[in-house]
Amino acid sequence: MNNVIQNLIGLGGMSDQVIATDLLTSVKSGIKMLSFAVTEAATDEVRAALTQQLHNAIDFHGQITDFMIEKGYYHPYQLQEQLNTDMQAAQTALKLPLP
Repeated sequence: MNNVIQNLIGLGGMSDQVIATDLLTSVKSGIKMLSFAVTEAATDEVRAALTQQLHNAIDFHGQITDFMIEKGYYHPYQLQEQLNTDMQAAQTALKLPLP
């Protein structure tokens, strides 16, 4: 995203982090739904297909997590660093204009 546009909408340099965090949250939700769907599947074929999708989603979750750690957006083993990152994201969100 263009820096001028980022600043106009109040995101500054946070857009990549916001996108990655949203993607991670969405994948986590998908994993939960797929897990539920596997237990409700009526046939072995459907269960196998859903299980494969679940494994793919778990792998994708790992890739997103690794990306976020590499970029410094996510600190799963450093509580204080993660708290600082979350507080910065919250402060940025509070500054966004309301629609």
